[in-house]
Amino acid sequence: MVAAAESASWVMAAIVGAAGLRPTLAAARNGATIALANKESLVCAGPALLAAAKAAHGVVVPVDSEHSAIFQVLQPDCAHRIKRLILTASGGPFRTWSKAQMQAATPEQAVAHPNWSMGAKISVDSATMMNKGLEMIEASYLFATPEAKVDVIVHPQSVIHSLVEYQDGSTLAQLGPPDMRAPIACAWAWPDRLPWPAPGLDLAQVATLTFEAPDAERFPALRLARTALRMGGGAPAALNAANEVSVAAFLDRRIGFLDIAATVERTLERMGRSGDLAPSQNDPIDAAFAVDGRARQVASELLQSSTLVN
Repeated sequence: MVAAAESASWVMAAIVGAAGLRPTLAAARNGATIALANKESLVCAGPALLAAAKAAHGVVVPVDSEHSAIFQVLQPDCAHRIKRLILTASGGPFRTWSKAQMQAATPEQAVAHPNWSMGAKISVDSATMMNKGLEMIEASYLFATPEAKVDVIVHPQSVIHSLVEYQDGSTLAQLGPPDMRAPIACAWAWPDRLPWPAPGLDLAQVATLTFEAPDAERFPALRLARTALRMGGGAPAALNAANEVSVAAFLDRRIGFLDIAATVERTLERMGRSGDLAPSQNDPIDAAFAVDGRARQVASELLQSSTLVN
């Protein structure tokens, strides 16, 4: 939702999916400080949304734990010295599963995240790693960083929430328990810090932090998101819309788990061939919604086709 805090100038944007774009844009145009928990708004129309906020002298403060981490450790005066933004990913419930196991996965298994308590849609996105793909696009727009400088690393403990690597060899990380109250408190109090009985981080108890490269073959959503970001135009909005349709179908038990990414990929391919993803001369928000609607139509048609399932 977009909900007011103590002042009407501070809002939390937390409607799930592309449906959050219009109210978030309205807050931006009113110069609000936006605590952004709706990544899809930036995925669908990031440059236009950020431009609207800047024109109205508003501020966008990220709430996603990964982007909040980058926001907290990125030094504005050294932004031109960034070598990489590194988003951490838990790997989700299927981090060690084979493709055969994942194809047979149930919605109940997909939403059983090992570290975070989240809604069904975002939990499935975490299981496919599409959530991390969307976050790559969000990070690129939010921190004005090209796609080639945004990376993902799997960190199963979810203690390091993201890292910023600078050209001088320094890498700064933000750490904390896997608890969304901390980034929410950060956004609420920004630029101050909110004193509250926050859970502490006992590194001796955590003991071990591990990292691994994401498996692009088992989790193609990361590749698809990176491709959409490189394509630009309407591709990120189409990626998001096709994913929303596909996840809903999976939760309704109409397709298998691996068919989620397959639907998204084939939607992007079909729309790319037809020219539907090319940059538009229309209002960028109207263009984003037009692409969103078309992608939902294409994805729905693919879901009804017997040729979809791999």
